[in-house]
Amino acid sequence: MCEVTIVIPNYNGKKYLVPCLEALYGGTYIEMNVLVVDNGSKDNSIEEAKESFPQTEFILLDQNYGFCRAVNVGIKSCQTPYVLLLNNDTQIKPGFVEYLLSTIKREKRIFSVEAKMIQFHNQELLDSAGTFYNALGWAFARGRDHSVGKYQKRCRTFAACAGAAIYRRAIFDEIGLFDERHFAYLEDIDVGYRARIQGYVNVYEPSAEVIHVGSAASGSRYNEFKIKYSARNNIYLIYKNMPLLQILINIPFLFLGFFAKFLFFCKKGFGPTYMQSLKEGFAMCDGQQKVEFERKNLKNYVKIQLELWGNIVRKFI
Repeated sequence: MCEVTIVIPNYNGKKYLVPCLEALYGGTYIEMNVLVVDNGSKDNSIEEAKESFPQTEFILLDQNYGFCRAVNVGIKSCQTPYVLLLNNDTQIKPGFVEYLLSTIKREKRIFSVEAKMIQFHNQELLDSAGTFYNALGWAFARGRDHSVGKYQKRCRTFAACAGAAIYRRAIFDEIGLFDERHFAYLEDIDVGYRARIQGYVNVYEPSAEVIHVGSAASGSRYNEFKIKYSARNNIYLIYKNMPLLQILINIPFLFLGFFAKFLFFCKKGFGPTYMQSLKEGFAMCDGQQKVEFERKNLKNYVKIQLELWGNIVRKFI
């Protein structure tokens, strides 16, 4: 019985999509469905993939609707109990799918499991060993630029990087899909946050390894597109998921965190872009519905808040 569908969003991924599929089919030894959702690519990447991998299903959108719309289309289309999201700029190592599937099946409260992500250009270094968020308003990949030999133990995380993670399909029915207002960036923190509010957990699985180019669609680690969407989406993320009291508690930390980011991006030449994007983030919140506070989830909010404070320390160790 097929238990997992692999959803790969694609946008002009000519350089990456075929190698991604080659590694996926060559390194997976269980039955799986593979679905590529294309955001209106114009670079012939889909035609090449169809020719090389006719066993793959393709859904072709008429334009670039962003990461969130593409993966939502894929999630809605799958019939399996688990859905694995995989960026087109990745190449899995053998057993990747099996390790993620085995881990998410360990406990019904697990919403997502993130893989160990390794840098493409220097495969001795990590790209991510778990995705975290803290009270400064900083989302960060644990272990980035550290040796791949570190972070060898499975652990809980704040959320999962949606570039290489498996999800329990039924929980999306409870908490909702990826928020398409994000378009791209921090949408995985948002959906993981919503799952945490409901008492579910997210996990890092070091045995599942994947090589990741990183920022293949946007161009680099720091660029105007990425800074714009990350900054504005961060404001929206906080507004949407934190009750008013929690926002008030975190205001001193958030002010410090956003100010530090501003100084950092000023040095990179993106100060005005960052400030304008924060303004857009506040405008984005206008009239939008927050996650409804329910008293039954109070203990989950307390756990989240303690973790937000603790992750300030985690960021620097």
